[in-house]
Amino acid sequence: MYATDPVCSQTCYNTMGSFTCGCMTGYVLRPDLRTCKAVGAYPTLLFANRIDIRQMSLSTSKYSLIAKGLHNAISLDYHYKQKLLFWSDVSTDKIKRSTLNGTNTTRSLAIVNSGLESPGGIAVDWIHNLIFWTDSGTKRVEVASLDGGHRAIIVASELDKPRAIVVHPGSAWVFWSDWGPNPKIERCEMDGSDRKRIITESVFWPNGLTIDYTDNMIYWADAKHNVIEVSALDGTSRRKVITKGLPHPFAISVFEDAIFWTDWHTKSITTANKVTGAGFKTLHARLHFPMDVRTFHPTRQPEFTNRCGASNGGCQDLCLPNRVSFSCVCRMGQQLNDDEKTCRQPDSFLLFTKKKDIRLLHLNDSHQHQNQMVLPLENVKNAAAIAWDSARNYIFWSDVATKTINRAFWNGSDHVVIAHTNIFNPKGLAFDWVSDNLYWTDADASKIEVSNSNGSVRSLLIWENVDKPGDITLDPRSGFMIWADWGADIRIERAFMDGNSRKTLVYQDLSTPSGLTVDKSSKLYWTDADLSCISFINLDGSGRGILLTGASIPKPYALDIYQDHIYWADWMGKTIERANKFTGKDRTVLVKNVPDVMGIKIFHRTRKQMISPCLAKAGCSHLCLLKQLRGNEHTCACPTGVKLMQDGTTCTNSPLNYLIMAHRMDIRQISLDVPYMADVVLPIHKLKMATSVDVDRKTGDIYWTDTSEDSIQKSSPNGTNRATILTTEIMAPEGIAIDSTGRKIYWTDGERNSIEVSELDGTNRKVLFNHGIYNPRAITLHYHHGLMFWSDWGAEQPKIEVANMDGTRRKILISQNISWPNGLAIDRAEGRLYWNDAKRHTIESSDLDGKHRKVVMTGNPHPYGLVVVGSHIYWTDWKERGLFRADKETGLHVTGIRLGLEGLMDVRSVQNDNIAENACGDHNGGLTLSKAHPNQCVSPPRAFLLVGAKNSLIQINFDDDDDAGWDITLPVKDDMQNVIDIDFHYKKKLIFYSDINRNIIQRVDMTNLSDVRTVVSQNLSSPDGISVDWLANNIYWTNTGNRAIEVARLDGSHRKTILSELDDPRSLVCNPKGFLFWSDWDREHPRIERCQLDGTERKPIVTEGVAFPIGLTIDFAQRLLYWVDAKLLNERIESCDFHGHTRSTLEIQKTLPFSLAQYREWLYWTDWNQNCIMRAEKTKGREKAVLRSLRSVTGLAMVGEERQLFWNPCAVNNGNCTHLCFFKRTTYTCGCPDETTTACKTGEEFNLLGKNTAADA
Repeated sequence: MYATDPVCSQTCYNTMGSFTCGCMTGYVLRPDLRTCKAVGAYPTLLFANRIDIRQMSLSTSKYSLIAKGLHNAISLDYHYKQKLLFWSDVSTDKIKRSTLNGTNTTRSLAIVNSGLESPGGIAVDWIHNLIFWTDSGTKRVEVASLDGGHRAIIVASELDKPRAIVVHPGSAWVFWSDWGPNPKIERCEMDGSDRKRIITESVFWPNGLTIDYTDNMIYWADAKHNVIEVSALDGTSRRKVITKGLPHPFAISVFEDAIFWTDWHTKSITTANKVTGAGFKTLHARLHFPMDVRTFHPTRQPEFTNRCGASNGGCQDLCLPNRVSFSCVCRMGQQLNDDEKTCRQPDSFLLFTKKKDIRLLHLNDSHQHQNQMVLPLENVKNAAAIAWDSARNYIFWSDVATKTINRAFWNGSDHVVIAHTNIFNPKGLAFDWVSDNLYWTDADASKIEVSNSNGSVRSLLIWENVDKPGDITLDPRSGFMIWADWGADIRIERAFMDGNSRKTLVYQDLSTPSGLTVDKSSKLYWTDADLSCISFINLDGSGRGILLTGASIPKPYALDIYQDHIYWADWMGKTIERANKFTGKDRTVLVKNVPDVMGIKIFHRTRKQMISPCLAKAGCSHLCLLKQLRGNEHTCACPTGVKLMQDGTTCTNSPLNYLIMAHRMDIRQISLDVPYMADVVLPIHKLKMATSVDVDRKTGDIYWTDTSEDSIQKSSPNGTNRATILTTEIMAPEGIAIDSTGRKIYWTDGERNSIEVSELDGTNRKVLFNHGIYNPRAITLHYHHGLMFWSDWGAEQPKIEVANMDGTRRKILISQNISWPNGLAIDRAEGRLYWNDAKRHTIESSDLDGKHRKVVMTGNPHPYGLVVVGSHIYWTDWKERGLFRADKETGLHVTGIRLGLEGLMDVRSVQNDNIAENACGDHNGGLTLSKAHPNQCVSPPRAFLLVGAKNSLIQINFDDDDDAGWDITLPVKDDMQNVIDIDFHYKKKLIFYSDINRNIIQRVDMTNLSDVRTVVSQNLSSPDGISVDWLANNIYWTNTGNRAIEVARLDGSHRKTILSELDDPRSLVCNPKGFLFWSDWDREHPRIERCQLDGTERKPIVTEGVAFPIGLTIDFAQRLLYWVDAKLLNERIESCDFHGHTRSTLEIQKTLPFSLAQYREWLYWTDWNQNCIMRAEKTKGREKAVLRSLRSVTGLAMVGEERQLFWNPCAVNNGNCTHLCFFKRTTYTCGCPDETTTACKTGEEFNLLGKNTAADA
C-alpha cells in the first residue's frame, strides 16, 4: 500500500552479509519480508468531528456514527479491552465516557464535570486504567481513574497552554505539548516526577502527539510550521517526515507503517508512510470540523507490565506508576498518611472562590499532587462569598450570577441550593456555628437576611437604613454581626445577631471595605482595595490601625484569619498571601497567577464549641437568633412576612393579610402584617405561565390559571396538596376569581370566549356566557351583592360587564372610552369598581352601576393586575416591571413596592375579614350540583352532546333553552390515544368509541366510568366509523384498513362481516328501522351507499358531486341523512332523504367540519379549522354560532332518550335469534357470526306486514 524505506519497519537482525526483518508481538511479516502487518481485528479510525464521533475504514471513506449530538468534542481516546470510548468537550467543559458496542455507543456518562475550563487532550493508560488530560484554562495536567472517582494533579506549574497529550504505560511516561510563549513538548513520569523538556527548538504550534510503540518514537504535528516530525522519546534523533500539503494539521495517529492526521483547513483525514512521507492519500474529505483521530486496533494498546499489580499497589486511592515502581496518591482534598498508602481528610485547608469554581488549597507542602483542588461542583457561575461548618463538613457559598445561596460537603458532593428566590446580589455570607444559622447580604435589594442552615426557614433581618451591604462576618462569642456598606455613606456597621442595637464602627477613611473577619480576641480586620491597605479595629470602635499598606498590596480584597496568620487575595497581584496578623511580617505567597479571587476562608476543626441559648431552638417555633452568649440571650424570629405572636416564641403559619401575585414561573406573596414590604416566592414549583391567581379565604389554598398548560390548578401555600382542577375544554384561562363562601371557581377563557363556573374541585361545571363575548380577561366577584364583573378586550366593543353570579341580569357597565381593560378590583368599603386600561395608560373607577366614573391615574405604561387595599390601590405594570402603590382617591404618592420583575401578571389581596355567610347553607341549597349564585341552584340536564377529543371524552350538557351549559371531561379509566368516532346506547347507559391509534373499539358504562371494556380489538385496522343499533343491541363498524363493514353484539360477541371487498369505507350510521348508510372514499367513484342491516340490497344513493363524505348522521324525525364533504376549499354540509333524493346543501360558509350530530331543530358539527363545536339551524344552516371552543375534536354524538326511540321485533328476545337479529323494514332475519361453535338459527325471514311495526323507513 505504501512506498517503504529499504530497511525493516520494526526490527532488524544482522546476518552474514545481509539482514533479516522481524516484527513485534501482534504483527506478522508481510511477503515483502520488510514490513509488518497487525494481526487480529480489521483496523479502523476513530475521529472526533466536533458534533459527533465516527468510525471509518482505513481503505475507504465509509464511516459509521458511534456518538452523535455532541457539543464540541475535541479529543478522544479509548480502552480497547474494556470497550470504552472517552472524549473531551470544550463547550460543556466535561470529559465523557461511553461503552463501545460494536457499531455504536451506549449513553454517555460525564466522568469529569467540574474544575475544567478548557479540556484539550486526553490519553488513556490501558495498563493501569488511568486517564490523563490537559487543560489550557487551568494550566494543568491531571489524572483520574477511568470512572473519574479519584483525581489528582501531576503538573500545575510553568504551563501556559497545554494541548495534546499521550502516554507510554510501558515506560511510565506522559508527554504533552504546550502552545505558550515558549512552545515545547515535555514529559514526566506518570506520578509527575522527573519532568523534562524534550523539544524546545523550532517548534511553534505543536498540536497532535502520538507514539509508535513498536519502535518507541514520538510524532507531532506543528500547525504553524506546517510539518509533521518524529523523534525518540527523549527528543533525540529528531527529523521531519512530511513538510508539504499540511495547511493546518491538528491531530495524528500511527498504525503499522502509516501515519494519519486531520487538517482543519482542508477538513480532511489524510495518510502517508510514517518513515518517508510517501504514499500521500486523502481518506475522507468535506468533514464538518475534524479534530482528534485515533487508530483503533488491539496492537495500538500492547501489553506491558502493570507496575501497580492486581491490588492497585495497595493504594487506597490512585496508584500512579513511575520508572522504578509507583506512588500512592490521594484523591483531591485528602491527605496521605504516614504509611504512604492510605488517605485521611485534612484538619485544615484554605478555601477560595474564583468566580466559576471553588478551590481547596492545603496549608502544608506535603501534597504535591493536590495543588489547588477544584471542587467538583456544577453550575458555579460567579461564586462570591464563602463560609463553612466543620462539624458537618459543609461549605456554603453565594453565587451572584445564579443569585443563590448554596451548600455542599467540602469535597464537593451533595450540592444543594438552599435559597434561590428574591436574591439579587448576595455579596456577603457568614455562618453562625453556635446557633446553626446562615446570614447574607444583598447589595441590590438593600437588605440582610438570615436562615437556618438548610434554608427551610428564612427571615428578613435588616431592611431600613441600609444601602449596598457587602461583606459580612459574625462573632458569636460577643453576639455581634458586622457588615460593610458600599452605598452613599460608606461605612462598617455592627449589630447584635438579631439585628438590634446597630452601631457604626467605621465611617472615615473608607472606600471599598471588604474581607471582614474577626479573630479570637474579637478584633475586626478588613481590606480596602482602593486604599491598598489591611486595617483592624476593636468591636467597641477603639484601637483602629493599619496592618499593611502601600505598593506591596495594591488591591487586597478577600481576607481571613487562622491562628496567628492573616490570609488575603490581591486582585492586581493575582496572588494569595499569608503574613503574621500582629506585625504584617513573614509574608509568604501561597498561590501565584490566580485572578478573580472573591472570597477566602480557612476551614479548620479547632473552632471553640460553645453552649448556645438557641439549643433546640430555645422554644422558638421557627428561628432562634443569638443575641449575647454571655447573658444567654436570644431572640425568636419568624419567616419573612410572618408576625411573631405575643408570646415572643411562636409565629403564625402564614400572614393573615397579604397580597398575592402571579409571576408566570412563580407565585409570590407580600405580607401586610409586618412593617416592611417584601415578596416571598411560595414553594409552588414548575409553573409555566401563571397568569391569574386567587385564594380560598377559608382554607388558604391558592388557585391559579396557567395559559401555557391551559389549566386551572391549586396548591396549599407550602406547595403540598397540589392538584390540577381543570385541564380539558379550557383554552386560554385569563382570569380567575374564587367564591370562598359559595365554594366556587369563576373564570374567563379568552379563546373559548366564555365565562364559566364550577365547584372548587372542578365538578358541576357550567358555562354562564359564551355569546356576545369576544376576548374576556379579568374577573372579580362581589359576593355580598351577588355580582360578578368581567372585562372584555373585544376588538369591536371593548367593555366591562356585570351580572348576577348565577348568570342572570347581565348588562354592559362600561363601553365608552375604554380599550384594553385589564385588571378589575372592587372597593367594598366605598362601593366602587376600579379597572386599568393598558392602551389608554389609565387607572379608573366608577360606582358599581357604572356611574360617577373617575380617572384616578394617567401615564401608566402598561398596567395589568389591580387590587384595592384600604386607602391604596396596588397594580402591576408590564413595562415598568414591578408592583406599585398609590392613593386610591388621588393616585398620588406612587411607590414602587417590588421592581425588576419581568412578566408580573395578576395581583389580589387577602384580608382576613372578607368572608361572607354562605346563603345556600352547608348543603349547597340541598342539591349536589353547582350553585352559581347564593339564591339559585342548577338542575341536571336532560340531554348532552358527547364529544371525542382525541384522548378524552367530553360531555356538554344542555339547558332547557337548548343552549350549551356545563362542560365535563368524563373520567374514563382508559388510555385513549386517538378517539375518532363515538356512539351510545341510552337504555343500557353505554358509550362506545373507536380509537384508530390502538385499532380498538371500547365501551364504557355511563354509570360507572371505571368500567371500560374492549368490544373489538383483533383483526381491526382503522375503525373509522361506528354505529349502534339500540333495538337489536348490535354495533356496526367500518374496518377501513381491511375494506370491510362488520357487526357484532354490544359486547363484541358473534362478530360477522356483512360487506367485504369495499374500496375505502369510512363513516357509517345505522337506522334501526331498516337501513345502514356508509361513505366510501374510492378515488374513482367516491359515494354514499345504503344496505339492509344484514348487508343485503346494497345500493349507492349519492354518487355525484361528492369527494370525501364523512360524519354521517340521521334526522329520524324528518327521515333525512346528513353528511360532511371534506373536499379541500370546498367543505360543506349536505343532506338527502334515505333514497338519495331531495338533496340539499346547507348555507354554511368558512367552516371545516368533520363530525355531525342532530338534535331537534339544530345541527352540530366539529370544526377542525376553528378548533370548536358549531351549531346551526338544520334546514338552511342559518343562525350559525360557535357552541364551544375545543381542540382536536373528532367524534360527535347527541345523547338523549328521544334520539333512541321506536320498536322492532329484534328488541324482544333478540327476535328469538340465537346470535344476530337484523331488521329489514318489513321483515327481519337471523344471522350467524363468521366463526361459531354452537348451533346458529338462520336463513328464515319473518314477514311482519300487517303487524304493528314501525317499518316506515
